Amino acid sequence: MAKLKVGILISGRGSNMAALIQAAQAADYPAEIACVVSNREDAGGLEAARKAGVPTTVISHRGYPDRETFDRDVSASLEKHGVGLVALAGFMRIQSAWFPEHWAGRQINIHPSLLPAFPGLHVQRQALDAGVRLSGCTVHFVTPTLDSGPIIAQAAVPVLPGDTVETLSVRIQRQEHRLYPLVVRWFAEGRISIADGQVTVRDIPPGAALLFSPEP
Repeated sequence: MAKLKVGILISGRGSNMAALIQAAQAADYPAEIACVVSNREDAGGLEAARKAGVPTTVISHRGYPDRETFDRDVSASLEKHGVGLVALAGFMRIQSAWFPEHWAGRQINIHPSLLPAFPGLHVQRQALDAGVRLSGCTVHFVTPTLDSGPIIAQAAVPVLPGDTVETLSVRIQRQEHRLYPLVVRWFAEGRISIADGQVTVRDIPPGAALLFSPEP
């Protein structure tokens, strides 16, 4: 059976991109990384993708008259590579409503908090300032509302006494690199479904140590 083609959008070093590329190198992984698109030509992840043999494209957002025009060119690049799933990996652009609507149910993001807590930026600082005892990461479908799409899966980590933004970030990122490739696998295997804004994941492996959104 043909593997699912995944397109990754980045703006920086792309550590989650690297985790997906590494996972896709396994012979039994049901997805392949078809392309990496960045809005910044100096994004560190571009070189890592090229070294892995993944096609890369830079589409600078500068000079576009509006977000949708830029988004349509990004979409055209993804479609040229036959992409069936878009994975955001540190893509620091707010999309126009057109893009998530066009890719509805086919675009995911990973966010370094247990959404709906702490959307947006400076997430670890938000968590530390709030005094929470548990943080983590969330993979969710992307909708026009920032960090508010239906939750697919979450991984939790403790917030320890004396944690800093840096130490908490490292602990969360380890889980991100485990969770994101797993969710892409599930999507490629057809195990993820969504109805009325609720996500169901069939046949969750035992011992995954994940927190999931409730089944409808």
